[in-house]
Amino acid sequence: MRAIIVRHYKTLINASDQILGWGDAPRVSEWETDLTYVYEILRDQDIRYTSVYTSDLERARQTGMFYARKRGIHLLHDTQSLNEINYGQLFRKSKSWVEQNIPQHKQDPEFVYPGGESFTQMQRRSVAYLAALAAKRRNETILVVVHAGVIRGFISHFLGLPYAENLKHKITHRYIGDFLFDGSRCINYDELGEPSGFVLDNVVTIPLQRAEAQAGYS
Repeated sequence: MRAIIVRHYKTLINASDQILGWGDAPRVSEWETDLTYVYEILRDQDIRYTSVYTSDLERARQTGMFYARKRGIHLLHDTQSLNEINYGQLFRKSKSWVEQNIPQHKQDPEFVYPGGESFTQMQRRSVAYLAALAAKRRNETILVVVHAGVIRGFISHFLGLPYAENLKHKITHRYIGDFLFDGSRCINYDELGEPSGFVLDNVVTIPLQRAEAQAGYS
C-alpha cells in the first residue's frame, strides 16, 4: 500500500499558538490556499488515491472531503484512532503557558495529560490503525488526513526513530508524506510538499529506502 499522509487545514487556534488536541476551531480565512497547494502537487505527480481516511475531528474530516471531491470519491472513512493526542484539560491553553508549567510536555512521551492521554497512547492507536490498513489494502494508494502529532508518531515508528527525541519537529499544513508499505512494514519514505522538521533538522534524508521498493503503485 502507498499512503499519502497530509495535515488538515489551519484553524484559528493553530494560528493563535494555543493547544488544540481533541477540540476543534473554525478554519482560517485562507485555509484553501494550503490545500490547493497540496492537491496540485498530488495532481502533477499523478498520484491517484482511491480512498480517503481521516480522524473524526472536524478539521480533518472537512479537509478529507475537499480532497475526496477533487477525485470524485463519495465515501470518507473517519475514525477516532487517527485523532490528534487528547490534551484533556489543556485545550485552548497557550503553548507558552504549557511549556512553562508542564515540564513533561513534548519531553516524556509516557506523560498522561490531565483528563487526556499520553503521546505513546496516541501513537499506539494511530500506528495500529495504519498498519492494519496497510496489511489489508496492499495494492492501493490511499490519502490519509491527520494531525501534526499523529504524523510525528508515524514517522518515528515506521522509520524506527526514538520517539522521545522526535516530538517537536515542525509539520506544516503543506506537508505531504509518502509512505510505501510492504504489508504493514514501511519500506520507503519521501516528502513531496514542504519539508518536515525531520528533514530540515537532518534527522531523515529523503527519499529514505528501507528495502527494495515495489513497483506498480500510482
